[in-house]
Amino acid sequence: MSFFRILSCLVASTFLTLAVSTGAAAAPTQDAEATATALPAELDGIWEGTLDVGAMKLRLVFRISIEESGRVTATIDSPDQGAFGLPVDEVTFEEGRVKLAMRALAASYEGKPDTEWTQLSGRFTQAGHAIRLDLAHVEAPSERARPQTPEPPFPYEEQEVEYRNDADDITIAGTLTLPEGEAAVPAVLLVTGSGAQDRDETIFDHKPFAVIADYLTRRGIAVLRVDDRGIGGTSPGDPAATSVDLSRDVEAGVDFLLGHTRVRDDAIGILGHSEGGMIGPMVAARRDDVAFLVMLAGPGMPCGDLLVEQSSLLMRAGGAPEEAVAQNVKTQRALFALMNDDSLDTAELHAKAREVLQADTNMPIDPTARKTTLDAQLRQVTSPWFRYFVRYDPAPVLEKVTCPVLALNGELDLQVPCNANLAGIATALRKAGNTDFQALALPKLNHLFQECEVGTVAEYAQIETTIEERVLEKIATWITDRTKVASAGAAKGE
Repeated sequence: MSFFRILSCLVASTFLTLAVSTGAAAAPTQDAEATATALPAELDGIWEGTLDVGAMKLRLVFRISIEESGRVTATIDSPDQGAFGLPVDEVTFEEGRVKLAMRALAASYEGKPDTEWTQLSGRFTQAGHAIRLDLAHVEAPSERARPQTPEPPFPYEEQEVEYRNDADDITIAGTLTLPEGEAAVPAVLLVTGSGAQDRDETIFDHKPFAVIADYLTRRGIAVLRVDDRGIGGTSPGDPAATSVDLSRDVEAGVDFLLGHTRVRDDAIGILGHSEGGMIGPMVAARRDDVAFLVMLAGPGMPCGDLLVEQSSLLMRAGGAPEEAVAQNVKTQRALFALMNDDSLDTAELHAKAREVLQADTNMPIDPTARKTTLDAQLRQVTSPWFRYFVRYDPAPVLEKVTCPVLALNGELDLQVPCNANLAGIATALRKAGNTDFQALALPKLNHLFQECEVGTVAEYAQIETTIEERVLEKIATWITDRTKVASAGAAKGE
């Protein structure tokens, strides 16, 4: 996901949670407990509907396959949450109604078909909450319009590249876009947000990094964007990797650009979004050959405090009552205190975190949903990545960054709240003696730098624009201004 992982199961009044974090890997398809002879053949195919949960409108897609052999497979997608291929465990047709059960989600659907089997009229239920959901029988799922997604032919060169992070035994795969010509040019390496992301940082059918790469390359700047560990052509690496481990992948990218004949050694920078805006400074602080740094919605405050603020803002935007918000803050503070206790080993942390979560009044009452939520949260809060993240304060690293820095944040960003984080970034850079930085709040923009109404995650999918052009223009102009001082016309080696 291109944004910080959210303790989504701790957020009260979230009706539908199909994945612990947006961008989570799809669960394996499982055989549904039904036979072809027990189901009408008309049920085979794709069924799509929109779940209206007030603050969010979520598309749901059921894919049901009935084979002649009697094998039945079914999955559910929530495209607007970035969740795909989650298993439907049971498909039945009884008393004229279709019933679907998703045990891992503590969810079910029951609907009545019309006479032509073009629509199912029914209700979706999760954790004891039911809401109307009508499904249409469709040839293919609907697609959101994404007019900014680049389409070939391109007026620049694309290179599929691979390079190594030998320290961690990682092969990294990506795409390098180069302006036309033979001259050496400035270059920027893009760093995604939290969770395993592809090289385009794809989220809700948006491809922000593809849009950024296209825009900057048309403006004479080479762009390297890569798959994260375990995605596409990049090696999985250590499952216990933290942000500091991932920063070594970024260093390997800088080294790759330094060795490329079309890239100027004195004009290589890093652009990071969300967690990428935390990793970029790590690299810039320890390398003199990083010429500039762009932080898009990067953190400037201790990340434990950031997560508490993030979840409170998202809950309120979703209509949660203040008592639920207060309970969530209490639970998070208790969990984060455990993660900051160096005396606890993993087993002790797991046991104490379980006690905290079991006492949380926001947890689902339904036993199945409660167990699913509890298990998911325990896996998340006891993971090495999360424990490192909660304990991380970006200030000491930023206080060592002396290269030019552009920090941008949307005023309606509910995930990395604008004012506190930009203020923290500016304060730290001043302590570094950095005299060339900008920390700018951009009106009406959310965490993805889309113009929005509220800033909720649900809006990300509904907005057609991937990134506002004023943001792209600001980034391009700022990089150009800081890299034009050296000769950009000569090829490397001349």
